[in-house]
Amino acid sequence: MDFSFSEKEELLRKSIAEFAKREIAPLVDKMEAEGGFAPELIPKLGEMGILGIITPPEYGGNGMGHVAKTIAVEEISKVCPGVGLTLEGHYVCTYLIQTFGSEDQKKKYLPRLTSGETLGSLAVTEPTGGSDVAGIQTMARREGDHYVITGRKCFISNSHVATIHATLARTGEGPKDFAVFIVENSFPGFSLGRKENKMGLRGATTGEIILDNCQVPIENLVGKEGDGVKQVLATINQAARPSMAAVAVGICYASLEEAARFARERVLYGKPISNLQAIQFLLADIYAQAEAARLLTYRAASLLDQGQPADIEATMAKYVACEAAFQCARWAADIHGGYSVIKEYPIERLFRDAWVTIPSSGTAQVAKVVLGRYAAKNF
Repeated sequence: MDFSFSEKEELLRKSIAEFAKREIAPLVDKMEAEGGFAPELIPKLGEMGILGIITPPEYGGNGMGHVAKTIAVEEISKVCPGVGLTLEGHYVCTYLIQTFGSEDQKKKYLPRLTSGETLGSLAVTEPTGGSDVAGIQTMARREGDHYVITGRKCFISNSHVATIHATLARTGEGPKDFAVFIVENSFPGFSLGRKENKMGLRGATTGEIILDNCQVPIENLVGKEGDGVKQVLATINQAARPSMAAVAVGICYASLEEAARFARERVLYGKPISNLQAIQFLLADIYAQAEAARLLTYRAASLLDQGQPADIEATMAKYVACEAAFQCARWAADIHGGYSVIKEYPIERLFRDAWVTIPSSGTAQVAKVVLGRYAAKNF
């Protein structure tokens, strides 16, 4: 059991941190004001190799793996958690295609997704179903050499900035009659709906995708009819939840850094408040929660890199890390006092961002159902 990072991983962390401060930090205020991801970052993320970090080299990626992906998302989320969420939305698309797609699909789409040409999304959630897959109503029917898909997807990460969408649809009325299709913005019948005005994670674009008799070539069916739910659940467990946990870990450590800095600089009664035991207790709580969340998150990533099952570990990491992010941001806000509600202070944004991580990629309650069932059966 080795809890240390390799020299290569430490260099990656350093280079990603420098990239985030240089390229992303100057755009944070713009993304906060506009409520969406800055598209000018896409080619830069591609050039850095971040978009293809889990994709094999033969399809345009660098294949560094899940621990490397976690490092990248964590470091970027320290600067802007919204961009971390954008990457999570992108990785679920690339993961699904590279894991379940045909060789032709991989060669056609993965180089575009890893190079910085465009982003991807996973379009599953609808007004009538998300975690409840049975409630999904988007329907795909076969007509000759293509499928015609009709439905509306909501709360889709990267909706308005991605051009390639791995989309779940019904192919019949049975409980297993689902399939995933690769849908492009250019397909007839595709359009975009509303863009959500979120409370937090405003550096990520979230919105609706509308499919109105959208014509999708038959070769864009991923796997076969009946595989859809299995593919989506595997992608959520192995790509979405670990990535969301990494976003939360970034928030934990950003909150710690902001709280410690403020405590050292804020002088009351003639000395920095960092000398006060009450403040030190809060810093200790933030530090401990951040470390615990990080360990759970990297354990899940390490298992995935080893090719081992990690569904429970990823679910636990997502649940614990997101709850920890909110608690860490809350404690950091307590240290800031009245300054915590002033927008010029990063903790105001981090607090909002932390709150939004909890329902993202599966609510805390869904995670507890999964963990509770596992515990009841195995202990």
